[in-house]
Amino acid sequence: MKPSRHARNNMRLYDISEKEIIDTIRSPDYIEKIGTKVTVHKIFPNRFSGFPLKVVYEEKDEIFIITAYPLKKTYRR
Repeated sequence: MKPSRHARNNMRLYDISEKEIIDTIRSPDYIEKIGTKVTVHKIFPNRFSGFPLKVVYEEKDEIFIITAYPLKKTYRR
């Protein structure tokens, strides 16, 4: 797993651990794939005020994390 500079900054800003990102990628509550980019959401009940963590990444030779941040509202589809 290799995070972008933007993702590393968001990890610091929102206090997101690498383990939370890995958990979100491995067992997401929501998945959307567009081309090479994959968007996943996972709810951590005791974190981020109950809102889901959103991770956007690309899978090539290794997983490249584009961004990660907690959503400010619930996602309904």
